[in-house]
Amino acid sequence: MQIRFDVPADPGYPGRVAAVLSAARLRRFTVIGAWLLGLGVVGVALERAADWGRSLHSLYLALIIGGILSMLYAPWVRFQAKRRSGQYAVEGGYDITDDNIMMRSGSEEGGIAWDGVSRVTETPEFWIVYVGRIPATVIPKAFMSAEDAETLRAFMDRNNLLAG
Repeated sequence: MQIRFDVPADPGYPGRVAAVLSAARLRRFTVIGAWLLGLGVVGVALERAADWGRSLHSLYLALIIGGILSMLYAPWVRFQAKRRSGQYAVEGGYDITDDNIMMRSGSEEGGIAWDGVSRVTETPEFWIVYVGRIPATVIPKAFMSAEDAETLRAFMDRNNLLAG
């Protein structure tokens, strides 16, 4: 397999990449926040039903506030990442082979060996490449030809990398 494509200098592209990667990294904060919020709401409901719950009122409020703040943390980080990275717009490209994914952006170049990739998840715009549990990079679909995208999908499927 030999897939090569270029990424044009687009001020919005780095922000989209940052948003996708931070969303993948911070998803657990939303889940934890939902649990904390749920526990706090259940605690407040029990507090109203039973007299013994009144002594724990501040705990329930702390759970609710902590849950809301935890759920708002991921969107805030995504917003900051998009805002900061929107200043960078350089040409780049990808060179994907059976052995590795080589990425270049401006004067920098780096790569990831397929042996180190644990899984790949799919969004409408990107494939998110994980090394271990960490989302390491993305492969943009929009800049690839349909044939190259299908070849890459078949390769990832054949190597059991595509996560359901």
